[in-house]
Amino acid sequence: MKLVLISFGVILIGLLIVEGSLRLFFGLGKRPIYMADDEIGYLLAPNQNLRRLGKLTIINQYSMRTEAIEPSPLNDTIRLFFIGDSIVNGAWWTDQNETISTLVKEQIEKKLSQTVEVLNASANSWGPRNQLAYLKRFGTFNSQVIFLIINTDDLFATKPTSLRVGKDINYPDQQPILAVEEILEKVFYRDPKIPGMDEIVGERGDRVGFNLEAIENMKAIATENKSQFMMVLTPLKREMNPEPRDYEKVARKRLQDWVNTNNVPFIDFLPIFAKQENIDNLYRDHIHLSPLGNQLVSQNISELILK
Repeated sequence: MKLVLISFGVILIGLLIVEGSLRLFFGLGKRPIYMADDEIGYLLAPNQNLRRLGKLTIINQYSMRTEAIEPSPLNDTIRLFFIGDSIVNGAWWTDQNETISTLVKEQIEKKLSQTVEVLNASANSWGPRNQLAYLKRFGTFNSQVIFLIINTDDLFATKPTSLRVGKDINYPDQQPILAVEEILEKVFYRDPKIPGMDEIVGERGDRVGFNLEAIENMKAIATENKSQFMMVLTPLKREMNPEPRDYEKVARKRLQDWVNTNNVPFIDFLPIFAKQENIDNLYRDHIHLSPLGNQLVSQNISELILK
């Protein structure tokens, strides 16, 4: 009996050491939490502050990846409003200080004598219709510039849905009881069959047209609120090896035609990235940017804004 108790005690101490190490050194056990929304689809739950694998994530009271803000900027503050998906958000693997929005803030403040605020309203896999719904809900916060950053896949994004929240491991709606639980979830995770998702993923109709309409409505909101509307399009890594697919070329041309017709300041990063010596260095995976990619994007955005 004594041997059993000793063995149990050793196992328990070992588990406590593992649990504490996962929390202390890796930040597991506290992850970014999402909440479902009937109109936006989903957004990051407000007022989060966490560090995972050494990377800081701050989510403010408006579900932005930005520190807490006032509804309107101070008189001497330039306020820029970035809206986008995981590329803008940076996700948990990008430190708060390495996001595109923070880099733009630092670069513009070096050139100007004014204080600059860059708001970052974004979430993983948001498309233009999610972003439009966010703007309709929260407004522009009296920003001088509304800056939309999308990638090629966003031109084909489906309508907002909250079905993944709490069911897909990438959209948790609560914290795990134990850090070890996160490890086990990832090891044994299988994509769930979520009722209704097949209909969302297989959305019929002119998706590119739906998303261009959403972008046009975002521009209208910016104009109504006396904000300058600007845009960026980042490419998938495979689009440069050797070129975009035919349906992507068609969608890109439709966007470019709309930009030209509406005189929207716009940067397409496909030709800019294609000129770089090592394209792989710009990407973390097939779509998300590396710190070097974020630096290149932020430099070009800062130059466009300063013009």
